Formats: sequence, C-alpha cells, structure tokens
Amino acid sequence: MKKAMYKVLAPFMVLLLLMMAACSNGSSDKTSSSASDSKDKKIKIGLTVGTLSNPFFVAMSKGVEEAGKELGADVFVESAEYDLAKQTSQIENFITKKVDVILLNAVDTKGIAAAVQQAKDAGIPVIAVDTNADGGVDATVTSDNYQAGKLAGEYVIEQLGGKGNIAIIDGPPVSAVTDRIKGFEDAIKDSKIKIVAKQNGEGNREKALTVMESILQANPSGSIDAVFAINDPEAIGVEIAQEQADRKDEFFIVGVDGAPEVTEAMAKKGSTIRATSAQSPSDMVKKAVEIGMKVKNGEDVEDLIKVPVKLVTQDKLDSYQGW
Repeated sequence: MKKAMYKVLAPFMVLLLLMMAACSNGSSDKTSSSASDSKDKKIKIGLTVGTLSNPFFVAMSKGVEEAGKELGADVFVESAEYDLAKQTSQIENFITKKVDVILLNAVDTKGIAAAVQQAKDAGIPVIAVDTNADGGVDATVTSDNYQAGKLAGEYVIEQLGGKGNIAIIDGPPVSAVTDRIKGFEDAIKDSKIKIVAKQNGEGNREKALTVMESILQANPSGSIDAVFAINDPEAIGVEIAQEQADRKDEFFIVGVDGAPEVTEAMAKKGSTIRATSAQSPSDMVKKAVEIGMKVKNGEDVEDLIKVPVKLVTQDKLDSYQGW
C-alpha cells in the first residue's frame, strides 16, 4: 500500500521541488539584477553658477561637463543670474532629481545657507566652488582670491610709484569678491594711494560701464590714476566708459580672471587694461568634482582647497595659455 502511494505521490513531489527551485532562481535573479542596477546607477552632478553670461562660468560649465564625461555622469548646469531665489530653487530641483553631488557657486554667501542645509538634510554632498557658502558645505574649492587682489594691488603700487588716486569697482556679496578687495586694500594700505571711489559693478560689463560713467562724472579729468575691477567683465566695462568719456590717457585698469575676452582686449593697441590676476575655472571645477566624489564615497577631505593664481600683464600675454 505504501509503495503504491509513493508511486502516485512521487511525480507530484518532483514537480513541487522543481517549482521551488524555479522560484528560488527567480528570486536570486531579481536580487542579482537589483544589485547590478544599484551598482550601475548613473552618477548625477548638479552645478549652479552666478551667471552664464560671464565667460568665467562658461569655462566652469565646460570643465564640469568634461569631468562628468570621464565619470560617465549626467551633468546639470544652471545659471542663477545672481538671483538668490532662483539659485535656491535650482538647488531644490537638484535635490528632487536626487543628484549625487551639488557644486555651488553661491550668489550670496550667507543667503544660500538654507538651501545648502536642505541638500545636506537630503544626504547630498555640497561643494562650494570659487566662493564659499554658509549652511554646512562639505568643502570649498576656490582660487586664492586674496592673492588675486594682492597681486593686483602690488602691480598698481609699482606702476604708480606708490602714490595716486584710484577707483575700485566692487561686486556681488560673496567671499571671492570680498577676499579680492581685502587682498587689494591690504596691498596698498601702507602706500600713498588713495581710494577716491568704490562702487558695485555687480560683476558684469553693463553695470560696471554705468557705474564708471558715474565715477567719471563725479571726478574731473586728471583725478584718477588707476581702477581695480573685481573681474574681467567689469574691467572691460570700465574701459568702454573710459573711451566714451575720452579719458583713455588718464588711467589704467587691472582686473581678475584671465578671461579670453580680456586678453584679446589687452592685446589691442592702446588698451588701458594693463593686467589681470588669472584663474583657471575649468581646473577649479574639476577639482571640486573630485572632492565631491570623495565625500560621496565617505572619504575625508580638506575644508578649503585654494588654487593659485598668477598676474598676467600686457607684456606677458604671449606666455599665457589662457582658459
């Protein structure tokens, strides 16, 4: 009787074992597939900059695209147009997209703190680029902006023999700008150089042109010996205002960035833009990507990484490689 029952049940037992094995294999395949999907998940990098109307940030965007290509990553680049609300929204969008790293060129060092904290709460590393940002960024990668201002100030002292009247065209309320101004003012503080005007050019050519027109109207011909602009677009705006006022023989201009447009301007005969403290935006942002990936992978990084700058003058343009 037992043998008869065994013969009847045996085929069903074999079928049951085969079904269990199939289910087990299916579960294993799903687990393996899930692990593979996790491993092969594409990296996402978000970069938000002050404005893409500035060639400096265009070079930075190209740099992050190149870095992303090497990593096989999706890269999202946004232009904040120096609008804090807009940049805050861009960071929120990066969080929604679940990017792996956010690279932030803050339009307002203090004002962006809440957005940075949102990203941090979402577990996303935030690397400040070119200027620092409050809110708990993981690291800041920047040019040595104090050095940039100091080099410009030392050049002005040398060219003016340690005395004269100058104007400063300031910029947005970010650390990169304040560091440049501090470096410049520290360089000239023990000289006989006097600052007769200091106004905000907002980091762009058009505003700097307008501001410089106002300064020239308030200061008679022959009363200004040099102008320090916190970036190259401003320097070009100042030169245009100078030309329009027919005061080209009166003063020279020093900027910061080493941008292609300013080196082209400096190479032209009669240009009054004598020097610029040159940065490397592409190298800077690539370093930021490297640091961001280290943070994502749980590695320790330095809080502040400074990229050196160098002064480029009209007589050294041939040896400057540019961006």
